Amino acid sequence: MPPTDTPAPHAPGPVPVPGTPATALGEPAIPVPATPVPSAPGAPAPGEPHPPVPRGPGPLSSGAAGTPVPGGPRTSGDGAAPEAAGTPGYGAVFRVREFRWVFTAHLLSLLGLMVSEIALTVLVYDLTGSPLLSSLTFAIGLAPYLVGGTLLAGLADRFPPRRVLVACDLVCAGAVALMVLPATPVAGLLALRCAVALVAPVFQGTRMATLADILGEGDLFVLGRSLLRIVSQTALLAGFGVGGVLLTVIPARGAIALTAGTFLLSALLLRLGTARRPARAAERREGLGATWSLLRDRRIRTLMLLFWVPPFFIVVPEALTAPYVDQLGVSRAALGLLMCAMPVGTIAGELLAGALLGPAARARLLVPLLLVSFPPFLLYALRPGPALAALALALAGAAGAYTLGLDARFVEAVPEERRGRAMTLMTAGMMTVQGLGMAGAGLVAEFAPVHLVVTGTGVVATAAVAVLVAVLLATERRDGADRHVTSR
Repeated sequence: MPPTDTPAPHAPGPVPVPGTPATALGEPAIPVPATPVPSAPGAPAPGEPHPPVPRGPGPLSSGAAGTPVPGGPRTSGDGAAPEAAGTPGYGAVFRVREFRWVFTAHLLSLLGLMVSEIALTVLVYDLTGSPLLSSLTFAIGLAPYLVGGTLLAGLADRFPPRRVLVACDLVCAGAVALMVLPATPVAGLLALRCAVALVAPVFQGTRMATLADILGEGDLFVLGRSLLRIVSQTALLAGFGVGGVLLTVIPARGAIALTAGTFLLSALLLRLGTARRPARAAERREGLGATWSLLRDRRIRTLMLLFWVPPFFIVVPEALTAPYVDQLGVSRAALGLLMCAMPVGTIAGELLAGALLGPAARARLLVPLLLVSFPPFLLYALRPGPALAALALALAGAAGAYTLGLDARFVEAVPEERRGRAMTLMTAGMMTVQGLGMAGAGLVAEFAPVHLVVTGTGVVATAAVAVLVAVLLATERRDGADRHVTSR
């Protein structure tokens, strides 16, 4: 699956994605390590409210008594600087105290989302006996996701980020709590499912923008985003299984009640563990015009499409796994192997790229990894057995490590005052295109064999990505030339 922050219905999604100033695609700027700033006595403890963190020209570090010090990402609670010379690595990200709180809250929100989706599906089926209505509990979340990501994107910048994050978690907790009530009809359950989907892109976009405040806009941000994606992919491997086991122990309404607690606990962690920061654009009251202005920027638009187009195609083989296994006439055990292959490849690719490669190397690999993401699908032309098909999917997943280089360029390209809006829009788009990709794959497979559908997807996707890469290269060359002329 494509790397995202939270799983999409049936397949992973956002989606749930930015760093040093970029020059040309093959010539990344070299990040400057932050200067260590020791914590002083009197700094707020983890359970105490934080003082406001004013904005400056760059990322902020906590100084004495919580006083913001410009020049680098926030230090850890014990005073250790998270970033040293060279490649910081994942360990440096976890040394940032605020990130640890955000990471734990992410785990809880993800757990609540997945278990609530499974339990709600079972509950609707128990109440109606209708497979159609049961499946709608997954699919119905796609439209609100798109609406929330476009119409509500401005909330991510208009209000203080901590307030937005806590409010979204509380909305989810309230909606899930109402699902537990026996008096709630099936239509009400579906409407509450829509409410959760409506605020999800705002929550994810705000969290991504806040990561840049916490970790800075350099390599720590890229690695922090990578960790959240890895958790989401890991949840795909274990989360649905855990939810299924849970439903054998307690009824569906009981499982839903537990997820309300996870959302509440996530809200509490975000309230106590993250600093109070001002809104990025509190004085602005921008509507959809601000969203279109982002998309009018050629570089931002191209980067956004590179976040959207690969996920649209990458879900095709997963969406068609069940009919492909049936087409092969092999054991249903192959279904689990093929469903796990791409998430395993994605996790391995991200871990290797994040742990072994520096920012410059990941930037240089952005284009090659994008271009090799879909050629593994061509192996389906041979109508491969489960082992070879799983290898193809794992290779495609591993190439998803391109997102680390893409993240760096995206956060650098987007103006800070619209960062929350841009990331909310990007997240909503990723979720939406995955749903469209799955639906489109099913439609085409009605008229063609599955292995040919996947093969054709590999050809079309490779061509589409190549065009976008060419546009990005040309745009960055043009922008570099413009900056050179302006500086003369």
